[in-house]
This record gives sequence, structure tokens and C-alpha cells, in this order.
Amino acid sequence: MTLEDLFSLKGRVALVTGGSRGIGRMIVEGFLAAGIERVYITARKGGELHEAAEELGEKVVPIQGDVSTMEGIDELVAAISAKESKLDILVNNAGTAWGADFEDFPETGWDKVMDLNVKSPFFLTQKLHGLLKAASSAERPGKVINIASVDGLRINPWETYSYQASKAALIHLTRRMAARLVKDQIYVTAIAPGAFPSNMNKVARDMEEESAKGIPNKRVGDKYDMGGSAVYLASRAGDYTIGETLTVDGGIVNAHLPTHFADPAAGR
Repeated sequence: MTLEDLFSLKGRVALVTGGSRGIGRMIVEGFLAAGIERVYITARKGGELHEAAEELGEKVVPIQGDVSTMEGIDELVAAISAKESKLDILVNNAGTAWGADFEDFPETGWDKVMDLNVKSPFFLTQKLHGLLKAASSAERPGKVINIASVDGLRINPWETYSYQASKAALIHLTRRMAARLVKDQIYVTAIAPGAFPSNMNKVARDMEEESAKGIPNKRVGDKYDMGGSAVYLASRAGDYTIGETLTVDGGIVNAHLPTHFADPAAGR
């Protein structure tokens, strides 16, 4: 057994939605480090997308598009199908958030978030099913990785109602999709990131030291944490992990102690 046997992605082709920045870009960098043959990245903003592809190198292929609509999904699937006869790895990373007071939370803030964070991963995977099946076998299964959030596992302090609901839904959807797609040798998992600097998580990006105080291991996440986790799930090392959500958060969900402890003798 070698590290290459465990973690190499040589000869594989991946699609990472929202891959031009933030967590998506971290995953792309991890795949490149693992020797992947080719990675397609998508984003709505063409300038940022092509700039990222140029910086990341010739193995990264940009496709501008909007996966928040069925039309955009169909266009992306058509573009990938025109270039590839199979797809080894799909990372459903594109997402959005919305925050507003309970009394003022708008329907648009609900629908926009639920559509992109829950509906799009399902239908993009559905429409890429043929390409994923073409690449999959018992010896080298296809992989679908959904990017959820720790906010789908516990309540955060902010009034981001649709975001938290969408990420909880995506975690359960991951299990349901896994139960079906395992029959086709396509293994579905999810990652629940904690505090990673990004345009979506501006607190971790702009207030890193303050954010780190509330994290058990006292730092925000970086590209090695996210890239390594994605490579594990995408590679041979993760072939026996199916339907699981991997929490990558420095201990926020599972190793965070409350600030104050109740008197153990109380109520006796």
C-alpha cells in the first residue's frame, strides 16, 4: 500500500460547481495536488471564473453558467457532455445564504437559498447520472460530494433561516441519494465545513482572530483542511464511506464545550 494507492486521482475527471473561489477553489487545489487529469469549474461571473482557471493551470477548464435554474443546469450538462463521455467526480459546492429578521424574512430569500442549496444539487446529479455511471465500477466507483455546512447540524447565532434549513436538508438528501446511487457504484457523501474564509463567510475572512476564539482548535479552516477532506472522499481512501457527512470544523460541532456548566448537584 502506498500514498498514491490511497489518495491519487490520476486519470479522473471532476466537476466542481462554484469552483472559482472559496471552498470550491480549495477543493480544486486539493484535486490538482492529487494528480487529477481535469477539473471543470463553474461560476456565474465569467471574469472571476476565467481568472481562477488561468491561475490554477491548464488542467482547470472554466464553464460559465448559473446552476440555480433548471435552464442553467441543462446548459452546463450539455457543455460537459460535449467534452466528456464520462465524469468521475461531481462536487455540488455552489451555494448561497440570506439573513434577515424573523418578522421581515422575505419569500425571495427563502426560495433563492432553497433552490440553489437543495434543488440544484439533486437535479444536477440527476442530469449527470449517465456520465457518472459511465465512469463508475466496483473497482473505481464514481463520487458525488455535496457541500453542506455545520449550520445544518446545529443552530448558529444568526437569523439565516433558509440557509440553515437548506443545509440540514442537503445532509439528509445526501443519505437518500446515497441509498439509490450506490446501486450504480456511485457513492454520495457530504462535507459540513465550519469557519472557512470566503465571500459567504465574511466573518471568518475579515475577523479571523475573533472567529478562531470560538473554535476548539483556535483557528479557522484553510485549503489543506478542505482540499484534504475532499481528496479523501473522492479517492480510494474514501471508497467505504457512503452517505456520510464529514464534519470539517475544528471541533465546533463535536468538541465544543458550553461556556458555563450547570451545578451537577442541582435537581438532586
